Amino acid sequence: MISGAITQIAAQVRRSLQQFREWKSGGGILLIAAAAILMLLANSRWHQLVDAFWESHRALAAADITLSLTLREWISDGLMASFFLLVGLEIKREVLEGELSTVRSAALPLAAAFGGMVVPAIIFLVVNPDGVASRGWPVPMAADIAFALGVLSMRGSRIPPSLTVFLAALAIADDLGAVVVIGFISGHAPDTSYLLPFALTLGALMLANRRRVASLAVYALLGIVLWYVVLRSGLHPTLAGVLLAFTVPSHTAVTAACRHTRRRRQHRRHRRWRVSSTCCTAR
Repeated sequence: MISGAITQIAAQVRRSLQQFREWKSGGGILLIAAAAILMLLANSRWHQLVDAFWESHRALAAADITLSLTLREWISDGLMASFFLLVGLEIKREVLEGELSTVRSAALPLAAAFGGMVVPAIIFLVVNPDGVASRGWPVPMAADIAFALGVLSMRGSRIPPSLTVFLAALAIADDLGAVVVIGFISGHAPDTSYLLPFALTLGALMLANRRRVASLAVYALLGIVLWYVVLRSGLHPTLAGVLLAFTVPSHTAVTAACRHTRRRRQHRRHRRWRVSSTCCTAR
């Protein structure tokens, strides 16, 4: 009897998690809740424990290569690169066959990204015209793409897909532009010893794209190498995610999965609209 009850509870938990995963607003709500909890902890008496947790090191070793980063760096440099890869794949699809397939439609988010970099920097300099603080003007240039998309996702199907695509394209262009500016202004030049490995890895990805290689394993392996090289060179690793996204052919398993997920969302959205139309007609 106890084992049967445990099985039923496990099945119910699994169904609940599946429903939460398919709930479009779930990711945004989880992101906002996690940020709020961490802000409370960072400003509480346990802030030292929180800082020690984020600064604790985790290492990965493969062959003769060992990579040791703090937990904070694994998230900002590792998981964010994966996030930019997924967003970049969506942007690429829109450029090829969607909302950004024309020069005129693609120019709007690029112009908005330029304004999103210049205007915050000007405001920062107006508030901090001189002194040491004035050197931080490149910092507000970057947009928080994860929070922006998370807030949009909380609105569910009430947000048109074109707005999400516009914001994603704007945020990617804004973030990459800010990374380039900060890299030049900070005075920390990239390590040129990694320039050749970077060029070879990117060239291999472009060649695989040219040959229409559809194996996910090839792009995953080369993508990991590209991420490692970019990280060691001193550039921001999210650049690797964007470059990988634009070298993956549109017919691989990754992009096929993205299209399948998009079709499922569109199907659910159209089904909601049909139900709403039916109810209105019945009234």
